[in-house]
Amino acid sequence: MKIFDLSIDSLIRLALAEDIGSGDKTTGLLVDGHALGRARVIAKEDLVAAGFVPFERVFTFLSAAVACRFLKDEGSVVLKGEPLAELEGPFATLLTGERTALNFLQHLCGIATLTRQYVEKIKPYKAVLLDTRKTTPGWRVLEKEAVRCGGGTNHRMGLFDALLIKENHIAACGGIRPAVAKARSQLSPLLSVEVEVRNFDELQDALAAGPDVIMLDNMTLKDMEKAVAITAGRVPLEASGNVTLDTIADIAATGVDFVSCGAITHSAGAVDVSMLIERI
Repeated sequence: MKIFDLSIDSLIRLALAEDIGSGDKTTGLLVDGHALGRARVIAKEDLVAAGFVPFERVFTFLSAAVACRFLKDEGSVVLKGEPLAELEGPFATLLTGERTALNFLQHLCGIATLTRQYVEKIKPYKAVLLDTRKTTPGWRVLEKEAVRCGGGTNHRMGLFDALLIKENHIAACGGIRPAVAKARSQLSPLLSVEVEVRNFDELQDALAAGPDVIMLDNMTLKDMEKAVAITAGRVPLEASGNVTLDTIADIAATGVDFVSCGAITHSAGAVDVSMLIERI
């Protein structure tokens, strides 16, 4: 999937318009328009690299004369003090685009870095870390790409590319079995069907209905272990709810196939990255 479609270009334009407005007054008054500059982007803490494309796109939107060279690969670990990128171009452009570009880079590296921490916790187990739809509005494609850079796996992109039948859908259809049957009767075979269960009665209904995945919603560790035993590999199981860095290893140890976590996108902090510019 190409992550930088027109919606991402629109997001970059919006971010630049928000910051620049009618013009960069400080740079316009103080910096010679013909001056050239060289910049280095430095990690101020250990991080996992992500967000290179929107970072570069900010500057190329402002001037085709900016050249950007990345010194690390996305998904790689960058240690404190190491450079991520070098740029050359009009000094004024580098100054004007600096904050917007760093906003993209710092946030997306933050998601990749936090995701990697979760992935490391479950390495001894078969469980795969999934993201969720709990993303910043307008940023979903970028944030899910950052999850992949961190070693996580994307769940559905939105409401359009997979079915997740949750408790309110089940209530509207009168039960799990009729909900899954109705979905199957009208659904393209290219789309998967997942159903949420909260207890063992619902688990048995789900197993009888035959979805592609069953989500165990906010179950205790003991109940998850029992659900794994009952299911016996017939349908992949996804654990959801109360997933933190402190709990994810214990959840994975129950034998579930997937663990979904909203925190890797909605609660990731920005990493510390700086951009130092000098005149050529």
